[in-house]
Amino acid sequence: METQKILVSGQVQGVGFRWSATRLAKQLTLTGTVRNLANGQVEIIATGESATLQQFCQQLKHGLSPWINVMTLTTHSIPTHQFADFRIII
Repeated sequence: METQKILVSGQVQGVGFRWSATRLAKQLTLTGTVRNLANGQVEIIATGESATLQQFCQQLKHGLSPWINVMTLTTHSIPTHQFADFRIII
């Protein structure tokens, strides 16, 4: 298990990105959080198997819906954190 901090920029706020990312994370059995940042980015903290996290990032990059346009996605490994589930932070 590992935890990654994922920062996503582009057309990712006000278009259902957090909801779509949460649904995908749950399908992949990842745990963590997703939240909007004041600078227009979305921050995801996700815990799971390395291959599953890579799959998650690939699917985030290539669009979850026609309204979402991911311009950049960066990942950083952070100390492993256990979450009970995956949820949106408001």
